[in-house]
Amino acid sequence: MFSNIKKKECIAMIMAGGQGSRLYVLTSKIAKPAVPFGGKYRIIDYAISNCVNSHIDTVGVLTQYQPLLLNEYIGNGQPWDLDRLEGGLTILPPYQKNFGYDWYTGNANAVFQNMHYIERYNPEYVLVMGGDNIYKMDYSLMLDYHKKKDADCTVGVIEVKLEEASRFGIMNTNPDGSIYEFEEKPKEPKSTKASMGLYIFKWNRLKKFLIEDNEDPESAKDFGKNIITKMLAAGEKMFAYSFKGYWRDVGTIDSLWAANMDLLDHHDASLSGDWKIYSRNPAKPPQYVGRNAVIENSIVTAGSSIDGTVDSSVVFDGVRIEEGASVRDSIIMPGSVIESGALVQYAVVAENATVKSGATIGERPENMKNIDEWGITVIAGGISVGANAVVKPKAMIYESVPEGETW
Repeated sequence: MFSNIKKKECIAMIMAGGQGSRLYVLTSKIAKPAVPFGGKYRIIDYAISNCVNSHIDTVGVLTQYQPLLLNEYIGNGQPWDLDRLEGGLTILPPYQKNFGYDWYTGNANAVFQNMHYIERYNPEYVLVMGGDNIYKMDYSLMLDYHKKKDADCTVGVIEVKLEEASRFGIMNTNPDGSIYEFEEKPKEPKSTKASMGLYIFKWNRLKKFLIEDNEDPESAKDFGKNIITKMLAAGEKMFAYSFKGYWRDVGTIDSLWAANMDLLDHHDASLSGDWKIYSRNPAKPPQYVGRNAVIENSIVTAGSSIDGTVDSSVVFDGVRIEEGASVRDSIIMPGSVIESGALVQYAVVAENATVKSGATIGERPENMKNIDEWGITVIAGGISVGANAVVKPKAMIYESVPEGETW
């Protein structure tokens, strides 16, 4: 049926349809992989760039929740050199079929519904991953390991602290790396090998289990809970591949804020180095720094205008910080304005928001009488915080705050 399409050894499927509900206001209108990150990127850039840098040139991006901005941002894949006649990047939303239509009901179901896309390239291997983690990884090394072990499935894992292991899906392995048990968020974990939600399958084996899983009415249609578990039970050859680099799930406000701050501390997620992270360039003019501006230990991106104070913060394109304004330990996303006299600290200000003159957003943890009341403050995109208004630490602001009020 697809004899005129070039066969690919390995293709990638990126799960990018999640809501990311634990990011609250940041994902009320956009999908989690489209959330801005690191001054000039969006979260999805890491997964796509890893594929390109690993010489995987056929990438399917499965979208569903609030896909408009994500689809627009990805486009034809040109920023990642994936606008190709053979392979390249393809956006794969749910679609109507001649016998009806279905939303994706789980990440395994999403791949099942797009088996025809995979079959076009008749691959030996399929790489499946989430599009919402921050890490730099050479997938070709994992593929080499998969081939060497002649595995039916290889699961990417990272070592976590024992006290944190109960938050993850844990792979229990033999000395040779083979997996003998998978535990979903165990109360008493037997190992510290946490699944990254990253898998390489032999396509003929994955296809079989996807079809069987789709016919199981009790299945959650999830790779971790169902596909991996069923493959283990069937005696398939399963191995764990240990990743040693920086990896962070940015599924919560705290983890997203922390990952941005990690960039300032020169962690392995840093934007420098040979392993480049590519993105769609907004084509803004150079950043402007005024004569009275003070900038320390911060990322300040092209298109921004800084006349105030910025300390230990990440400032995206199109941001304006007026003279007398102060931004500390915060993330200011594209197009937002911090007016003169405003103070923003330990906060995330989403896209195109305005913090009016004299407003105060957030608080430093050392100034709190009760540390349990402290947390990162979040301002939704497109709203304004009125002049001299106060937004308390840990607040999640979905609508504009009137002048002078305390929320």
